[in-house]
Amino acid sequence: MLKYFYAPNACSLGPHIALAEAGAAFEAVRLDLKAGDQRKPEYLAVNPKGRVPALVTQQGTLTECVVILGWVAQTYPDAHLKPDGDFFAFSEMQTFNLYLATTVHIAFAHLFRAERWADSEAAKAEMRAKVPSVLAQLFKLIEDRLSDGRSWVCGDRYTVADPYLYVFARWLERDGAGGSAAMPLTRAHRARMQERPAVKKILAAEGIAPV
Repeated sequence: MLKYFYAPNACSLGPHIALAEAGAAFEAVRLDLKAGDQRKPEYLAVNPKGRVPALVTQQGTLTECVVILGWVAQTYPDAHLKPDGDFFAFSEMQTFNLYLATTVHIAFAHLFRAERWADSEAAKAEMRAKVPSVLAQLFKLIEDRLSDGRSWVCGDRYTVADPYLYVFARWLERDGAGGSAAMPLTRAHRARMQERPAVKKILAAEGIAPV
C-alpha cells in the first residue's frame, strides 16, 4: 500500500486530495511541522529534504507536489485526472502546476518563511509587506485563464491541477496574504472544489475547515 506523508493545510493538501479522487489505497501519515517532525531522523530517511509531501510507492519514494500529482494522474487513468488529448495536453497541465509550485508558492513562502531569504527583522517585514501585491499580480494570470467560463483549470475536465490550485486559493485568506476580494473566479473555483466529496473527505481527515 502507498504511504503518504503530509502536514495539515500545507501544500501536501493538493496531492492528498488527488489520491482520494483517484480512489487510491494509501496510508496517510501526518507530520506536525511546528513540532519539527519533518526534521526527525525517521522522516529524513524517507525525504532528506525535510519537507512534505512524500509518497512511498513500491518502486520508491516520490517528493514534490507536481511530481506526485502527475504520478497520480498517470497511474490511475480510470479516474480521468488529466486532460483529454496527447502528451502535449498533459504537459500544458504540468506547466500550470509548475507555475503554482515555482512562482505562486514561492510568493507565499516570502510571507510564511521570510527567514529563508533575510536575517534582519526589517528585511523580513519589508518582504512580507510586498506579498499581497505580488500575489494579486500572479493571480491575475489565473483569473485570466478562468475567464472563458471554464469550470476547471484545464477546461471542462477536472484534473490534478484543480486540487493544487485549491491549496493556494485557501492560502489567500491567511493573515498577510491580502485575501481574494479581487479574484472572483478563483473564489468560485474554490467553492466548487469544496463541494466535491473527495475534498470534503480530506479536509475532514486533515482537521481543517473550508474557507
